Amino acid sequence: MNYFERVSALKKDENAVILGIESSCDETAASVVVGGRKVLSNVIISSATEQAKYGGVVPEIASRAHTDAVSEAVRRAVSDAGLTFKDVTAVAVTYGAGLLGALLVGVSYAKALAFSLNVPLLGVSHIRGHMAAAYLADETLKPPFIMLLASGGHTAVIRVDTYTKTCVLGGTIDDAVGEAFDKVARVLSLPYPGGPNVERLAREGKNVVPLPKMLKNQGGYNFSYSGLKTAVINYTHTCEQKGENYSREDVACSFQHSAVDILCDKAIEACKEYSLNTIAAGGGVIANGYLREYLAEKCRNKSIKLVLPPKIMCTDNAAMIAAEGYIRYMNGDFSDMTLNAKASIPLTADAE
Repeated sequence: MNYFERVSALKKDENAVILGIESSCDETAASVVVGGRKVLSNVIISSATEQAKYGGVVPEIASRAHTDAVSEAVRRAVSDAGLTFKDVTAVAVTYGAGLLGALLVGVSYAKALAFSLNVPLLGVSHIRGHMAAAYLADETLKPPFIMLLASGGHTAVIRVDTYTKTCVLGGTIDDAVGEAFDKVARVLSLPYPGGPNVERLAREGKNVVPLPKMLKNQGGYNFSYSGLKTAVINYTHTCEQKGENYSREDVACSFQHSAVDILCDKAIEACKEYSLNTIAAGGGVIANGYLREYLAEKCRNKSIKLVLPPKIMCTDNAAMIAAEGYIRYMNGDFSDMTLNAKASIPLTADAE
């Protein structure tokens, strides 16, 4: 009996201890989650400080950092949980999407660990992980609900029908919202990471810069941020060419408001169209404080329940990977030793 046959024959446990591993970008993370909802540990070792020297993530540096940190992250996650490796029921790992070299570090480590422990290997989509973070934020959350996904690479409104069945109502047709934040940060000469620095600058500004408003009924639930980004570039360049001063704070504030407004409105419109009363949110951009406050106010006004993961669960972490891994585990969606890293995968893809 080979490895896959052995682990597939194991009896499933609703209180399964899932060890999650995440290495898709510049954070090496490991976490232990019990029963898909209870986080026992959440270790994150970041190379962001090193990456900031170069103005962004350098894939080679990220891969080397993961290689140096992955064993320590996993060891600490198990230790912080008060467990031993013998207590681990299954190993979940991000296999895509992300930086290929970075992903390979996590996938290779997870495969070796799962094989040595003789436990199931669970290949997890990074984006599905961001979606599953909502289950860690609210233990009572159950489908169906609307998921607002906002990250560096994706912006989408997703109808979650069951734990495993989803329908993408609309997504990014050009720049994702997180990508737009990063590009505007560069225009405003802000350091990496761009998103948090735009948010900090925006707190000091006013929403007075004339930027185009994205039409709320345009493109269904799809998002386009290239026009807004270009408008910011044109505004700043025009002012500079005319020798006119402009407020970076006001530009940041006006951009942030326009970017966030359409996100919130489309998620709420989806609730209305599909007669749902819950919005859950996930992805790195959901850590933005202004977005969280704005969306919460909009949901209160519409009597919609809002589930927001803690900020640390919005940015890259392994607890969300373990949470999604638990769903794969209970559904019997195990991966075998041919699991490989993929730089690009469909928005809500399952492991192959």
